[in-house]
Amino acid sequence: MKILELCYEYPPLGGGGAQVVYGLSKQLVATGHRVDLVTMRYRGLPPFEKMDHFSIRRVPCIRHGPIICHPHEMISYIFMALPTALKMARENSYDIIHAHFIFPDGILAYIVSSFTGIPYLITSHGSDVPGYNPDRFVLLHRMFKPLWERVVRRASRIVCITRFLEKLVKQAMPEAKTVIIPNGFFPGRFRTGKPKHDRILIVSRMFKRKGIQHFLKAVEGLSLDYEIHIVGDGPYLADLKQQAESSATRVMFHGFLKNSSRQFADLMETSKIFVFPSESENFPIVLLEAMDAGLGIVTTKGTGCEEVVGDTALLTAPGDVDGLRNALVGYMEDPLLCAQFGQRARKRLDENFSWPVVAGKYVKLYKKVIEEYGP
Repeated sequence: MKILELCYEYPPLGGGGAQVVYGLSKQLVATGHRVDLVTMRYRGLPPFEKMDHFSIRRVPCIRHGPIICHPHEMISYIFMALPTALKMARENSYDIIHAHFIFPDGILAYIVSSFTGIPYLITSHGSDVPGYNPDRFVLLHRMFKPLWERVVRRASRIVCITRFLEKLVKQAMPEAKTVIIPNGFFPGRFRTGKPKHDRILIVSRMFKRKGIQHFLKAVEGLSLDYEIHIVGDGPYLADLKQQAESSATRVMFHGFLKNSSRQFADLMETSKIFVFPSESENFPIVLLEAMDAGLGIVTTKGTGCEEVVGDTALLTAPGDVDGLRNALVGYMEDPLLCAQFGQRARKRLDENFSWPVVAGKYVKLYKKVIEEYGP
């Protein structure tokens, strides 16, 4: 198949969604499909790259940072990417358009499909759905509600990464044609057999909804033999650093680290416990990374996190400080339990979320959409 992929973020830009685009594209090309991607250009990145059956076209736009993209920057991308995407669609006769994020790339897919007749589907990643993220795009969703509904209604499918996100999509648009396909991962990235240290690791963007303040409250009165390392950047970082000053256990903040860096890998490979206390989440790639590293995971139930880890982690209610403290103490007092949960998490990753498995589900969906759309 010939696939036009649209995503405003692609590594080294963005977070988990960008990593999904990278992994899916790589696997699709490995199995004989052609993928052309339109994405944002950013300082130092080439406007065009070609690798076997995969090409990347980066369009100039307004973007001030590699991690967070603001609404006005997304709007600039829509205007700049549209002529390129239309030209490519007309010249290459793609079988299908796959957009990632309803805003902004779903808008692009909707317009290109309207002019060319090529069917499109969208993978939703969370903040592009009303009600998912209280930190971002609340006003945008209110302002562009009719457009959001039109884009979703016209899509051949909305791919939801979890049941949690599907529920939110259906609340906003009951007639949306949804299907659940999880995020994928290339297992084996962090398996080095290195000795594990007495270390608790958190990797997250620093937003209030990520719940790191609840973790710091949970360890506030504990004098631990464990090190605490927190990786990530964001607008809530200063508040968390201030809160950590009252901790009896030293908390080390690393700021942003590329997940391809040696320092990031070393923290993953040599830590024992991974904590991800998010209050609202879709399908965080960082949990897949922690599963690959065989860490004992503590995360939240009733969110997309639970759908990732299943029964291979200790689960607490979002914001439950006592539950977090009890889970941490449980792992620290029983190292065998921690190791066993890590092994089970690694097995679950292999069986359910490896990219050959996940990409295979996308290929079946592509074929079904193309057949439904007709000649």
